Formats: sequence, structure tokens, C-alpha cells
Amino acid sequence: MSTPTKLFDTYKLGPLTLPNRFVMAPLTRNRAVAGLVPSPLATEYYGQRASAGLLISEASQVSQQGQGYQDTPGIYSKEQVAGWRKVTDRVHERGGRIFLQAWHVGRISHIALQENGAAPVAPSAIRAKGKTYVNNGFADVSEPRALALEEIPGIIESFKRGAANAIAAGFDGIEIHGANGYLLDQFARDGSNKRTDAYGGSIENRARLMLEISKAVAAEIGAERTGIRISPVTPANDASDSNPQALFDYIVDHLNALKLVYIHVIEGATGGPRDIAPFDYASLRKRFKGAYIANNGYDFELATKVLAADAADLIAFGKPFISNPDLVERLKTGAPLNPYDKNTFYGGGAKGYTDYPALSEALDAAQ
Repeated sequence: MSTPTKLFDTYKLGPLTLPNRFVMAPLTRNRAVAGLVPSPLATEYYGQRASAGLLISEASQVSQQGQGYQDTPGIYSKEQVAGWRKVTDRVHERGGRIFLQAWHVGRISHIALQENGAAPVAPSAIRAKGKTYVNNGFADVSEPRALALEEIPGIIESFKRGAANAIAAGFDGIEIHGANGYLLDQFARDGSNKRTDAYGGSIENRARLMLEISKAVAAEIGAERTGIRISPVTPANDASDSNPQALFDYIVDHLNALKLVYIHVIEGATGGPRDIAPFDYASLRKRFKGAYIANNGYDFELATKVLAADAADLIAFGKPFISNPDLVERLKTGAPLNPYDKNTFYGGGAKGYTDYPALSEALDAAQ
């Protein structure tokens, strides 16, 4: 590459030394098997992508209540821990590093996924305008019920237990999913949180659950192994807030005080325009002393520019990693990228999951 770039430089992330600045973003693929256990294909899939500086697993629910889509893996049963152990062993055998993304979807769920057909939970009983994938098709999310105050410690405990399980499964750390209109984001934003107790109203109250979970996870596994994902202005899953800058400045100040190892920031609309709403991401960067992972619509040029400006430490790539297991090598050598097939993103088997060729395989096929 003629353009000098920091993308291929090493980076110290807590106790880990990353060989490059590439992060594979968490990517839901809906391929867990019976018991919501990662399949043998998942072991192959993550192993193929171990050259990324850091892999972040697909979102994995911390409880049955936390599930929102069919065939997503969990991190709350012995069988799930054993399944994930095969994945982490493969990644480590290939010299990689991997965090698990811990998830509770809140109101973005369906009664078909809940125990005894119960209503999904939320900060307030407000149904999201959105769909989920259940029973092999898309369906409107179900009407949620508001969590009672006495249930909230159980939510915190489920994240803490999920973090401990992830470390038992061999993960190098945890990314708390605080983004994209799922439970922690639902509590933080005033569009979905109309509570009048200690978890509603002011910014301090609405941020409370996200910060309490971050503190509990960091206490359980170490702040140097705890990151979090946030999405200040995304409208994903009917998320909205009247003053996102003040809200996320406050959140990041307190995440910084907890000394988390990174914040993973979706800049703009998840999977959409980066400029959907005004927001000063540099403000978050200044407030946080740990690593800043930038996400959303990054290619080689934008990543190079942002790293050169010291506006981020690491860059998360999503879809390019789906179709290019060796994305790092391809960008390093200027090789063309495999196009991705959107039809195989969610659900299915090996097709569109583990069968994208690495550069060496593509060259062999061409000869």
C-alpha cells in the first residue's frame, strides 16, 4: 500500500498485545444449534478470522429472557460454555484474541422466545416499532412489560454471571452490549424510558443500569478485560433520545472512572449513514482514557485517515469480515475483496458462513 497507515501497527489493549488495529465487529449470524450452543461451524468461522487484532463474538444472551431472535447463542448454560470453549480454543490455536459480546435484548423480542410465552421486558411498557426473526420468519416484536424495581438486581446478576461464564469458556474479555436499542440502551434513552423511579427521569437515573452492569462485570473479571459498545445516535430498533450528547458524555465520563479497557462506538446509524444526526464523537474520545474503537462504514481509506488523526485507536469492520476471512492480509496487499451475499447473513449452514475463500485459496482456484 502506498498510503502509510497505522492499521497494521500493534496495539496494547489491557493485558493483550494486538498485532494490528483491526477489530472484527460482533455479527449476528443466527446459526446456533440445539440449546442455543455455538455450532462446529462457528468454531471454523471464528478460527478463519483469527488474524484480526481482536475478534468480538456475535451477541450472546445472558439469559433466556435476554434472547430476541431465533438461533442466537447464549452464555448462561454449561452446554453453551462448552460450545464456546471450542471456539476460543480454535481462535487461540491460530494466534487470535476474542471477546464475547454479552447481550440482553429487552423489548426487541417475541413471546415465542420467552419462557412460557411471557412478555419481553423493558424499562417501560412501550412496544418498539420493529421486527425480529422468529419461527423462520420476520415478525413484529411483542408488547413488553416494564421491569419491576426488584427485578433489576437479577438483570445485573445475569450479566455478571455471563461474564464469569465467558472467562470460563476461554474468552479474553467481555464486551457489554449497550447499543442498538437493546435493553441497556432502552434504559439510557428517554424515547423508551418513561420510568419515575431511580432508573428513570434524569440522565443520571437513565444511565444507571448501564453503569451498574459495567461496574459489576469489571469487578467480576477485571476492568482490563471489560469493554462496552454504545451507539449514541442510531435509530436502530426504534431507539431515540432528546439530548444524546449530554447523555453519552455523562455515560463515558463514568465508564472512564471505571477504567474499562475500551468503548466501541457506532458512529451514526447502525449499518447506515454516518451523518444521520449531529454528534461530537471527539468529545467521547477526549473523556475516555482507554481505547476508542470506531465503528460504522469504515474502509481502508477512512480507517487510515481516522487513525492518522488520532481520532480512534482501533477500527471495527463488520460486513467485510463476513466475506473475507483474511481481510487483514487482503487490505495489506491491496488484493480485491470477496463480495458478500446478504441472503446468507442470517441463518443457514456453511454457505455464506465458512465457505468464503481466503486469498491463497482464490489464487489456487484461478490457476
